[in-house]
Amino acid sequence: MLSREDFVSRFGGVFEHSPFIAERAYDAGGLREPLTASGVHAALAAVFRAASREERLGVLRAHPDLAGRLAIAGELTEDSRKEQAGAGLDRLSPAEHARFTELNAAYIEKFGFPFIIAVRGLDKDDILSDFERRIGNDLDEEFATATTQVERIALLRLTSMLPEGK
Repeated sequence: MLSREDFVSRFGGVFEHSPFIAERAYDAGGLREPLTASGVHAALAAVFRAASREERLGVLRAHPDLAGRLAIAGELTEDSRKEQAGAGLDRLSPAEHARFTELNAAYIEKFGFPFIIAVRGLDKDDILSDFERRIGNDLDEEFATATTQVERIALLRLTSMLPEGK
Protein backbone atom coordinates (compact mmCIF):
# COMPACT_ATOMS: atom_id res chain seq x y z
CA MET A 1 0.00 0.00 0.00
CA LEU A 2 1.23 3.49 -0.77
CA SER A 3 2.33 5.61 2.16
CA ARG A 4 0.06 8.51 3.10
CA GLU A 5 2.58 10.94 1.61
CA ASP A 6 2.76 9.00 -1.67
CA PHE A 7 -1.02 8.62 -1.86
CA VAL A 8 -1.56 12.35 -1.35
CA SER A 9 1.22 13.18 -3.80
CA ARG A 10 -0.35 10.96 -6.44
CA PHE A 11 -4.05 11.70 -5.88
CA GLY A 12 -4.10 15.04 -4.04
CA GLY A 13 -4.78 17.00 -7.24
CA VAL A 14 -7.62 14.84 -8.53
CA PHE A 15 -10.05 17.24 -6.85
CA GLU A 16 -8.59 20.53 -8.14
CA HIS A 17 -6.09 22.06 -5.66
CA SER A 18 -7.76 20.18 -2.77
CA PRO A 19 -5.31 17.65 -1.28
CA PHE A 20 -7.33 17.51 1.95
CA ILE A 21 -9.68 15.11 0.17
CA ALA A 22 -6.91 12.59 -0.52
CA GLU A 23 -5.55 13.06 3.01
CA ARG A 24 -8.91 12.31 4.61
CA ALA A 25 -9.59 9.39 2.28
CA TYR A 26 -6.27 7.80 3.19
CA ASP A 27 -6.83 8.44 6.90
CA ALA A 28 -10.29 6.86 6.74
CA GLY A 29 -8.80 3.57 5.58
CA GLY A 30 -10.81 1.32 3.34
CA LEU A 31 -8.48 1.65 0.36
CA ARG A 32 -7.55 -1.77 -0.96
CA GLU A 33 -4.78 -3.02 -3.21
CA PRO A 34 -4.73 -3.10 -6.07
CA LEU A 35 -5.83 0.50 -6.31
CA THR A 36 -8.41 0.97 -9.06
CA ALA A 37 -9.94 4.10 -10.53
CA SER A 38 -13.37 3.17 -9.20
CA GLY A 39 -12.06 2.26 -5.75
CA VAL A 40 -10.02 5.41 -5.29
CA HIS A 41 -12.87 7.50 -6.72
CA ALA A 42 -15.34 5.98 -4.25
CA ALA A 43 -13.03 6.84 -1.35
CA LEU A 44 -12.35 10.39 -2.55
CA ALA A 45 -15.98 11.09 -3.47
CA ALA A 46 -17.15 9.90 -0.05
CA VAL A 47 -14.83 12.43 1.60
CA PHE A 48 -15.95 15.18 -0.78
CA ARG A 49 -19.63 14.47 -0.05
CA ALA A 50 -18.98 14.40 3.72
CA ALA A 51 -17.09 17.71 3.64
CA SER A 52 -18.86 20.79 4.88
CA ARG A 53 -20.67 22.94 2.36
CA GLU A 54 -17.97 25.59 2.85
CA GLU A 55 -15.23 23.05 2.08
CA ARG A 56 -17.07 21.83 -1.03
CA LEU A 57 -17.51 25.47 -2.08
CA GLY A 58 -13.74 25.86 -1.71
CA VAL A 59 -13.23 22.92 -4.08
CA LEU A 60 -15.61 24.51 -6.59
CA ARG A 61 -13.78 27.82 -6.30
CA ALA A 62 -10.43 26.07 -6.91
CA HIS A 63 -11.55 25.24 -10.47
CA PRO A 64 -10.52 27.62 -13.25
CA ASP A 65 -12.90 29.56 -15.48
CA LEU A 66 -13.40 27.86 -18.83
CA ALA A 67 -11.27 29.61 -21.45
CA GLY A 68 -10.57 32.22 -18.78
CA ARG A 69 -7.66 34.29 -17.57
CA LEU A 70 -5.63 31.34 -16.22
CA ALA A 71 -5.82 29.62 -19.60
CA ILE A 72 -4.69 32.78 -21.36
CA ALA A 73 -1.82 33.21 -18.90
CA GLY A 74 -0.82 29.54 -19.22
CA GLU A 75 -1.45 28.95 -15.50
CA LEU A 76 -3.90 26.03 -15.59
CA THR A 77 -3.00 22.75 -13.95
CA GLU A 78 -1.81 20.22 -16.52
CA ASP A 79 -5.07 18.27 -16.16
CA SER A 80 -7.22 21.37 -16.70
CA ARG A 81 -5.10 22.48 -19.67
CA LYS A 82 -5.47 19.10 -21.38
CA GLU A 83 -9.18 18.92 -20.64
CA GLN A 84 -9.91 22.40 -21.97
CA ALA A 85 -7.70 21.89 -25.04
CA GLY A 86 -9.43 18.57 -25.76
CA ALA A 87 -12.73 20.43 -25.96
CA GLY A 88 -11.29 23.10 -28.25
CA LEU A 89 -11.41 25.87 -25.65
CA ASP A 90 -7.86 26.86 -26.53
CA ARG A 91 -8.94 27.61 -30.11
CA LEU A 92 -11.88 29.98 -29.66
CA SER A 93 -12.60 32.79 -32.10
CA PRO A 94 -12.54 36.30 -30.60
CA ALA A 95 -16.36 36.32 -30.56
CA GLU A 96 -16.53 32.92 -28.83
CA HIS A 97 -13.93 33.99 -26.30
CA ALA A 98 -15.92 37.17 -25.59
CA ARG A 99 -19.07 35.07 -25.01
CA PHE A 100 -17.26 32.72 -22.60
CA THR A 101 -15.79 35.71 -20.76
CA GLU A 102 -19.24 37.31 -20.47
CA LEU A 103 -20.84 34.07 -19.23
CA ASN A 104 -17.98 33.39 -16.79
CA ALA A 105 -18.42 36.82 -15.21
CA ALA A 106 -22.22 36.53 -14.97
CA TYR A 107 -22.02 32.99 -13.59
CA ILE A 108 -19.46 33.85 -10.90
CA GLU A 109 -21.46 36.92 -9.92
CA LYS A 110 -24.63 34.85 -9.58
CA PHE A 111 -23.23 31.71 -7.91
CA GLY A 112 -19.91 32.68 -6.32
CA PHE A 113 -17.92 29.93 -8.03
CA PRO A 114 -16.85 29.22 -11.62
CA PHE A 115 -18.88 27.21 -14.12
CA ILE A 116 -17.73 23.60 -13.89
CA ILE A 117 -18.38 20.92 -16.45
CA ALA A 118 -16.57 17.70 -17.29
CA VAL A 119 -15.51 18.71 -20.78
CA ARG A 120 -14.15 15.37 -21.99
CA GLY A 121 -16.21 14.24 -24.96
CA LEU A 122 -17.78 17.67 -25.42
CA ASP A 123 -16.95 20.43 -27.87
CA LYS A 124 -17.12 24.17 -27.37
CA ASP A 125 -20.69 24.34 -28.71
CA ASP A 126 -21.89 21.64 -26.27
CA ILE A 127 -20.21 23.48 -23.41
CA LEU A 128 -21.59 26.86 -24.41
CA SER A 129 -25.10 25.42 -24.69
CA ASP A 130 -24.88 23.86 -21.21
CA PHE A 131 -23.37 27.08 -19.83
CA GLU A 132 -26.27 29.15 -21.19
CA ARG A 133 -28.83 26.67 -19.82
CA ARG A 134 -27.29 26.25 -16.36
CA ILE A 135 -26.89 29.97 -15.68
CA GLY A 136 -30.69 29.97 -15.27
CA ASN A 137 -30.53 27.52 -12.34
CA ASP A 138 -31.02 28.60 -8.75
CA LEU A 139 -28.07 28.43 -6.33
CA ASP A 140 -28.94 25.09 -4.71
CA GLU A 141 -29.59 23.39 -8.05
CA GLU A 142 -26.35 24.71 -9.53
CA PHE A 143 -24.29 23.87 -6.44
CA ALA A 144 -25.55 20.27 -6.73
CA THR A 145 -24.86 20.21 -10.47
CA ALA A 146 -21.36 21.64 -10.05
CA THR A 147 -20.44 19.15 -7.29
CA THR A 148 -21.66 16.29 -9.48
CA GLN A 149 -19.49 17.61 -12.31
CA VAL A 150 -16.48 17.84 -9.96
CA GLU A 151 -16.93 14.17 -9.07
CA ARG A 152 -17.19 13.27 -12.77
CA ILE A 153 -13.98 15.20 -13.53
CA ALA A 154 -12.26 13.35 -10.68
CA LEU A 155 -13.35 9.96 -12.05
CA LEU A 156 -12.15 10.84 -15.55
CA ARG A 157 -8.79 11.94 -14.14
CA LEU A 158 -8.45 8.77 -12.07
CA THR A 159 -9.34 6.61 -15.06
CA SER A 160 -6.47 8.24 -16.95
CA MET A 161 -4.10 7.70 -14.03
CA LEU A 162 -5.18 4.33 -12.77
CA PRO A 163 -7.09 2.05 -15.14
CA GLU A 164 -9.25 -0.63 -13.57
CA GLY A 165 -7.35 -3.55 -12.18
CA LYS A 166 -3.93 -1.90 -12.34
